[in-house]
Amino acid sequence: MDAERFRNTGQPDWDWWGRLWPTPGATLRRLGIAPGLTVAEVACGNGYFALPAARITAPEPVYALDLEESLLEECTRLAERQEIENVVPVHGDARRMARLLPERVDVVLLANTFHGIDDKRAFVEEAAESLRPSGHLAVVNWHDRPRETTTVAGEPRGPPTDLRLPPDDAAAAVLDGGAFSLVERIELPPYHYGLLFERTTGGSTTD
Repeated sequence: MDAERFRNTGQPDWDWWGRLWPTPGATLRRLGIAPGLTVAEVACGNGYFALPAARITAPEPVYALDLEESLLEECTRLAERQEIENVVPVHGDARRMARLLPERVDVVLLANTFHGIDDKRAFVEEAAESLRPSGHLAVVNWHDRPRETTTVAGEPRGPPTDLRLPPDDAAAAVLDGGAFSLVERIELPPYHYGLLFERTTGGSTTD
């Protein structure tokens, strides 16, 4: 992703990420990731969510999209080590997601990144274009709490306080363009929430 357009969305340390999300597969299932679906994870990093998503959806692909080639290479190495064969790395800018993906997908997953996107409406439009009819957009965000209160292993974690979005604000930003309807809001303790949207209009319908 473009660091200037996607602010404060760096890849977290795997160790504290694991403390915060000890069962990523269970979280993904709550967000609608299910066997037989195709998934694109935007800003996948080194695969903390892409890898368990691929275990769930196998043999259908999980497209792991990131701008950082080194993170995609690490994700690929981890997939090989774990004998996961359906993770497909996609190198490029998320603002061109629909053109980068080889097919329209059932789910676009965006974890801990939406807060840093400057042009949220443009991203939402791109997500709609990347989805099959009635596909889903799953957004995971940090709750809008002071950063000093969201600690992992005794250290403050997550984006700066002023970048955090309340759930209603995040939902409004996605719904603004009219391409999605809100299906469900999901609490993801201790510090996150999830929003699941269904594509209702816009995007390609020829897939």
